[in-house]
Amino acid sequence: MKKFKKLTALALALALALSLCLTGCSSGGDAGGSTASADSTGTDGGDPLKVVLLITSNLGDQGFYDSANDGLKLIEQELGAEVQTIEMGQDPSKYEPYIRDVAEQDWDYIIIGSSPAVDAANMLIPEYPEKKFIMFDTEVDWSSGDFSNLYCVQYKQNEASFLAGAAAAVLTTKGERANPEKIIGCVGGGDNPIINDFMIGYIEGAQYIEPDIKVAVSYAGTFVDSTKGKEPGLAQMNQQGVDVCFQIASQTGIGVLDAAKDTGAYAIGVDGDQAAAFQGSDPEMASVITTSVMKRVDQSLLRAVQMAEEGTLPWGTAEVIGLKEQGVGIVYDGNLTADLAEEDLAMIQELEQKIIDGEITVSSALGMDSAEFEQVRNAVKP
Repeated sequence: MKKFKKLTALALALALALSLCLTGCSSGGDAGGSTASADSTGTDGGDPLKVVLLITSNLGDQGFYDSANDGLKLIEQELGAEVQTIEMGQDPSKYEPYIRDVAEQDWDYIIIGSSPAVDAANMLIPEYPEKKFIMFDTEVDWSSGDFSNLYCVQYKQNEASFLAGAAAAVLTTKGERANPEKIIGCVGGGDNPIINDFMIGYIEGAQYIEPDIKVAVSYAGTFVDSTKGKEPGLAQMNQQGVDVCFQIASQTGIGVLDAAKDTGAYAIGVDGDQAAAFQGSDPEMASVITTSVMKRVDQSLLRAVQMAEEGTLPWGTAEVIGLKEQGVGIVYDGNLTADLAEEDLAMIQELEQKIIDGEITVSSALGMDSAEFEQVRNAVKP
C-alpha cells in the first residue's frame, strides 16, 4: 500500500512538472513567434483587437455604407482585428437597444454611423465611459455630457462636390452626349444639411466654370428606394433638359444612375467609385457614370483605429477632413479621362490644388440657415 502511495505521488509530481513545462513553452511561443501580430491585440495588449460597426441603414448602396464596411474590412486586414457589422436599418427606435447591447459586450472600439443615431449616442455614450466610441459623418452635442471617450470624424463633401460641379459644367457645354442647354441636375435622398452641403459645392463648382449655368434640384425623400430615385432623375432629364445628374441618395441614387442609363445622360456617383462598383454587374450603367464624389469613409475609419491604437487619436473632439487630408475627392481615372479633354481634366485638377492651398474657399451648408440655402437653390433653378 505504501508502495502504491509513493507511485501515485510520483505520477502526480511528473504530471505537474509536465504541465508547468507546457505552460512555459506556450507562453514563450506567444511572446516570440505567435501568428497574431502585435497590431492584432486589443487595448489591453492581450486578446485580439475587436471592432464593431453599427450603421443606420443597410449594406448594398455601392457607396456610403458599403464604404464604411470596406473600412471595417481594412481594419481586419491591416490590424488583424475581429470585426462585425450590424445593420440597424432606418428605424431610429431600434438604435438605442442596438448600441446598448454592443456597449455591454467586450468590443474595443464601437463605430457608429451616421447622423440618425445622434440622439441615441448623446444618451448612451456618457453611460459607458470605459468604452471607446467612434462616430462618422456626424457629431454629438458635446455640451450635453462627458464625451471624452468619443471621437467624431466628418467630411468636407462640399470641396469634392465643387470639383464634380466643375466637371458637370464642362460636360454640359462640351460633352458628346450633351444637349444645347446649360442645365445640370442633382437628386438628394433628403433635404438635410449634409446633402445640401454636397449640393452647394456642386452648384458653386459649376458656376465657377459657367456663371450662368442652371441646376435642377430634387429630393427623393428616402435613401433606400431606387424607384424613388429614378422618378426625379427621369423628370430632370426628360422634362428639364438635364444632361448631367449628380446622385446624392445612397441606395435611392441607384435609380438616378439607372435613369441616366436609359436616357444617355452623364451621371455622377457618390461616396464610392460607382462606375467601378457596377462594372461587373451592369457595365452599361457603369459607362454613363463619368465620375464619383468620394467620401473616403473606409480610409478614415482605418486611420481612426490606427491612431487610437497608437495613442494619438484626439478623443473628445470632432475632426473635419477634406481634400487636403485626402478625406474626400473625385474619381479622375476611368470614364472622366475619356469624357473630358486633357486640358479640361488638368484644369479640374488645378482647382483641387487651389482648394487645398486655400486659394478657393467653398461655401458650406453645414450651419447655414435653411432659408439661405433655399435662396442658393432658387438662384440657379431652371
